[in-house]
Amino acid sequence: MTETTGYSRSGLVLVKNPHLDLMEEDVLYHLDLGTKTHNLPAMFGDIKFVCVGGSPNRMRAFAQFMQRELGLAGAGEDVADICAGSDRYAMYRAGPVLSISHGMGIPSISIMLHELIKLLHHAKCRDVTIIRMGTSGGLGIKAGSVVITDTAVDSSFRPRFEQVVLDDVVVRSTELDKDLAEELLACSRDIPDFPTLIGHTMCTYDFYEGQGRLDGALCSFSSEKKLEYLRRAYEAGVRNIEMESTAFAALCGLCGLKGISREYPPGITGCEVTKCILKITSYPKGGTKIKSTNTHRIVILAQAHQD
Repeated sequence: MTETTGYSRSGLVLVKNPHLDLMEEDVLYHLDLGTKTHNLPAMFGDIKFVCVGGSPNRMRAFAQFMQRELGLAGAGEDVADICAGSDRYAMYRAGPVLSISHGMGIPSISIMLHELIKLLHHAKCRDVTIIRMGTSGGLGIKAGSVVITDTAVDSSFRPRFEQVVLDDVVVRSTELDKDLAEELLACSRDIPDFPTLIGHTMCTYDFYEGQGRLDGALCSFSSEKKLEYLRRAYEAGVRNIEMESTAFAALCGLCGLKGISREYPPGITGCEVTKCILKITSYPKGGTKIKSTNTHRIVILAQAHQD
């Protein structure tokens, strides 16, 4: 079964679950939030950018960085963890920017995204740009380069995400927006010493065997077979490898995180925030990875390292 991408002309975030309408309360358990315990529209209704990444410490540092870069009140001070009642994820806010950790891999990010998408829906947020930050393994490119993803692919180089629902295999699109990729590439040229390129990102289900590493507890392939596989990946357009992109693109696309227009709070422009996010690719040490879905458009950026 194949599910198609959903679009929201109103810019609102969609949920495709009729059971939610029958519930008296929606508890976002892993975020320590809920529709009865919190006024979600008041807390989050003006959010325009959501940045997610694996490490809680990195996302805390990112929120503080955004406070300084955007000249917000409280810059330089500590930021409060909105999800402090949960030990699963951490969430911080800097003006119109929400910064959230998601752990490692598809299962962890998918749990967070389900609850985040419902949060944005309940808060009645409009025209939200979602960005994932982290690192990735570079393939045939210089270490430190930033890859703007035009397509997220699976381990067979196909632009699709397979989700098992009960005993059905549901195939979901990992469609990304080419125009936004070009826009971000152009924006990156304004930042000195910032090597950037557009390419495919391959998403795997684990860090060791799935990415052809030879140093895991298990390894059933030779170095030659690994290099032959990576060569085929490169020829298919893959320029970096990570563990979240297909699920990220599929869930965001299905829930209407694609729109026609972008509106930003007075005094803060989309380009200003984007440049701040691009700057963070070299902060903290080791770089970060960015994936961006901008309402009607989805794109991924990733800073690559080499093993």
